[in-house]
Amino acid sequence: MQITAIHLDPLRCPLCGQANGCQDLGAKDDLQTCWCNDPALRFSPELLARVPQPLRGKACICKACVVAFAAQPLKA
Repeated sequence: MQITAIHLDPLRCPLCGQANGCQDLGAKDDLQTCWCNDPALRFSPELLARVPQPLRGKACICKACVVAFAAQPLKA
């Protein structure tokens, strides 16, 4: 069986499928700031490249995936 479609849910991480906790898309309180605006977090090009093409710019990566990717040793 070949998968031909990717289901888009902007509140699910495109890498692991778990809830991404996006406050920008999911919050009813416009005064809340999303966790992804934390300057200590880095969304590297390598991490962003892991998002399937159809979901790029449409679904947020979850904090757990961002932290896990950052904890990986750098490749030489």
